[in-house]
Amino acid sequence: MKKIGFLSFGHWAATPQSQVRSGADALLQSIDLAVAAEELGADGAYFRVHHFARQLASPFPLLAAIGAKTRRIEIGTAVIDMRYENPLYMAEDAGAADLIAGGRLQLGISRGSGEQVLEGYRYFGYAPAAGETHADLARNHTEVFYEVLRGEGFAEPNPRPMFPNPPGMLRVEPHAEGLRDRIWWGSGSDATAVWAARIGMNLQCSTLKNDETGRPLHIQQAEQIRAYKQAWKEAGHARTPRVSVTRSIFALMDERDRMYFGRESNSDDSIGMLDEKIRAIFGRSYVAEPDKLIAQLAEDEAIAEADTLLLTVPNQLGVDYCAHIIEAILKHVAPGLGWR
Repeated sequence: MKKIGFLSFGHWAATPQSQVRSGADALLQSIDLAVAAEELGADGAYFRVHHFARQLASPFPLLAAIGAKTRRIEIGTAVIDMRYENPLYMAEDAGAADLIAGGRLQLGISRGSGEQVLEGYRYFGYAPAAGETHADLARNHTEVFYEVLRGEGFAEPNPRPMFPNPPGMLRVEPHAEGLRDRIWWGSGSDATAVWAARIGMNLQCSTLKNDETGRPLHIQQAEQIRAYKQAWKEAGHARTPRVSVTRSIFALMDERDRMYFGRESNSDDSIGMLDEKIRAIFGRSYVAEPDKLIAQLAEDEAIAEADTLLLTVPNQLGVDYCAHIIEAILKHVAPGLGWR
């Protein structure tokens, strides 16, 4: 059995081919798709965060709105770029959204990937300290955010406050109990997966990864997940961790599906450069009739190691079509793999 959700980048463009022509369209249709996915029996609605782009950016108003409109589905991100975040303000926003959703938030966070502008986090007021990298900046923000989510007081109260204070040091409010166990690290390398395990965060694996061995993506990710689980065990954490894998999977059910995705039916992993130094492997798309998909996905070692699968959706094709993609996997593929 696996939890199955969708992942949307929330693209929007004022072009004739797009059904998502504005930022308002992207936000409102994201809410509608989460509602539709819940009705279909999906387990999660996840969203990517990209700044300075015609995509979803500020996640917490969207997550809170979805939380108010749904009752069961997990609501999350994959991922929030921590280079841009104020950790304490983020803890407030996350706490509020989680309380609105009744404890269903699943926040994926990470260093982030290449962005639309050079060192965009500097425009948000953040920069690495002397001798540190932008990856250090992200992890420093992460560690502060993750510590604050414990809910322990750390701030000295004003002796003459505007409102009465509880005794002792004060914490960021509102505090959402249990949210700290629902933070995920989006890892692009084996080393950061092990780091996340030692800290105690869940693990998210994307459709790409640093190419560290030259082997197929699903094998590299399976090895990454196994290293993560071993590090988790060695760290002695009390709870069982969660692991998600993201894949582009399209079942060819009708002529629309063949028109949109039929050309990708024989795709393979590809290699590219994330920046001047990082060689990455990008995962293939799975595109076929349901019976063929079942056979192909059964051989994906990383999916087998994960408890959660996130399906990328082409959100610019509209809510109804994206719901059709999700429904096809839930009804015609997942049962054949024992996921449902």
